[in-house]
Amino acid sequence: MVEAVIQYLLTGLSAGSVYGLIALGFYVMWSAAKAVNFTYGEMFMLGGVLTVVLMELGLPLPVAALTAIAAAALAGAVIERVFVRPFNQESNAIGWMLTTIAVGIMIEASTTATYGPLGRPLPSPLAEEPLRIGGSGIYPQELLLPVAAILITLALEFFYRRTVLGRAMRAVSFNRVAAGLVGIDADRITLLAFAMAGALGALAGFLVAPVIQASASMGVIVGLKGFMVAIIAGIANARGVVVVGILYGIAEKLIEGFLSTAARDAIGFTLMILLLLLFPQGLFGRAEVRKV
Repeated sequence: MVEAVIQYLLTGLSAGSVYGLIALGFYVMWSAAKAVNFTYGEMFMLGGVLTVVLMELGLPLPVAALTAIAAAALAGAVIERVFVRPFNQESNAIGWMLTTIAVGIMIEASTTATYGPLGRPLPSPLAEEPLRIGGSGIYPQELLLPVAAILITLALEFFYRRTVLGRAMRAVSFNRVAAGLVGIDADRITLLAFAMAGALGALAGFLVAPVIQASASMGVIVGLKGFMVAIIAGIANARGVVVVGILYGIAEKLIEGFLSTAARDAIGFTLMILLLLLFPQGLFGRAEVRKV
């Protein structure tokens, strides 16, 4: 019994860290544009799928991974410029939701047609032999996920507070018009934020692919859960989205272990809805105050 609980906690920590990394991408986009990319699950997928494809073409793992991450960053920037910006001109615009959802469906469909519907393994020396902890096992590759989530959170906080570009992003988030009046190119900042988020999503996909295999559909549910984690936590709080992501991942694995896989999503989404009803601004969010 104790070994089973430890196993659920370890696998939940790994899964929750993936949700936290995805939620961090939504945090980056929302901080700059007050809009997000609903193809973000596909950016996650590209990190794993492109790395596998490039390795099959003969590229070494580090080069393949960096190329896949760069491609996802470029895709994120293109999606912002073509499918988000033109539909996000008004304060209450929602057209970008429909366009990015449509683009996500097209990316998944085209990837399935060219890559195939089945998952392919991504070789990694850290996913060959599990570590034994209290009678339970976990691959070192899985332990990279919470480490990556924590380090990226700290790096983002340093970036936003200590760098000129990060402060410019915060200024655009606070007041886009005022930022423009002091010489900040708000459109360029938003483009960069979507590119950063795309790279972050691909990094998460690359890190988890050796454990779950890379497939065209690997990002669909993960992207949805990452977005819900961001909303429940308070999408403007980097530390909060990682904490909630990890807690949600652990809760999922405990439900799955003690009840069933079918109950996992049913109970998990129910908990999220209840939390959103109790905390409309998110667990770590704050109500925005606007002067009129």
